[in-house]
Amino acid sequence: MQGKYENKYQKVGDHDGAEQMWSIWTEPKFGIGQRCVFIQTGHGNVLWDCITNLDEETKVFIRQKRGLKAIVISHPHYYTTHLEWAAAFDCPVYLASDDKEWISREDPQGHRRFIEGTSQQIIPGVTAIKVGGHFPGSLVLLWNKKLLIADSFVTTPSALYHVDRLPGTTSYAFMWAIPNMIPLPPAELHKMWQAIRPYEFHSTHGAFVGQDVRDEKVKDRVLESMKIQTRAMGWEKHALLEERLP
Repeated sequence: MQGKYENKYQKVGDHDGAEQMWSIWTEPKFGIGQRCVFIQTGHGNVLWDCITNLDEETKVFIRQKRGLKAIVISHPHYYTTHLEWAAAFDCPVYLASDDKEWISREDPQGHRRFIEGTSQQIIPGVTAIKVGGHFPGSLVLLWNKKLLIADSFVTTPSALYHVDRLPGTTSYAFMWAIPNMIPLPPAELHKMWQAIRPYEFHSTHGAFVGQDVRDEKVKDRVLESMKIQTRAMGWEKHALLEERLP
């Protein structure tokens, strides 16, 4: 990319010390304007999703923080320049095997790794979880009780307030096609819930800057949002509606 485009960096939350999380995005807005998330851990660093622009300043920013151990891409909409990022940091990039049909470029340097099962540890403490839905292989990423959701779960505006939440207030939408506003059916939502039910998380972090929801009960809010969507589609009885947290 040439011209006036540049990447911006912002720490997510109030972490101090070696373990931190950063949003990286491009200004002016390029494409749909998503962010990638740079996670610093004691076992190495992981990049969640990609943005197209990889400039020298971004390379320096990441290399000064000990580079990357791995890149994980949530779904094909964010494949973008993942091979350039992987080559720049000499690291593997993890994709869901379910979505291989959407790959449009060869990988001559062999950076790609495919997640075959329902989950995979990327490095100690960082786990990719296959939830499906938006794409058959859509992933979320769990680190330090933080669930990075991209748009596998779409963070709604009403997710971002916590005080005096009225009954029936949703926090997430679950979409097959986001621009066309086509929701996922209850059977898919139930599979998604079963995929994340074993895991504990206290915050979610969506595809765009500012989509950070911190709440000890955020897992309850994911389930409740799934139930709200199910009922809104006319389902009064469904196995998902019987789900409860322990």
